[in-house]
Amino acid sequence: MYLFLPDEAEDGSACQGSCVATWPPYTIDDDPVAGDGVTATLTTFERRDTGELQVMANGWPLYYFVQDDTPGDATGQGISDIWWTVSPDGTALRERTTG
Repeated sequence: MYLFLPDEAEDGSACQGSCVATWPPYTIDDDPVAGDGVTATLTTFERRDTGELQVMANGWPLYYFVQDDTPGDATGQGISDIWWTVSPDGTALRERTTG
């Protein structure tokens, strides 16, 4: 899962339009349930563009990256210095692992 730094100043998601083709939002139909080891506070908000419920970790909307093929991939890490993977406690892991 990734967070998008421009979301910090937004009410909801700043990733709209063509952005969601590359960075699909993590959406669900019900209340989010944390997996083992996840200590972040998980909540949702209704996306303005689709009305779907997007999951947030400690207030940060969460996203996938379309080029991640298997669980554990993080090929979007650090892209443009605004896309960062999220730790189990809901903070950005701001360490570049890709070019």
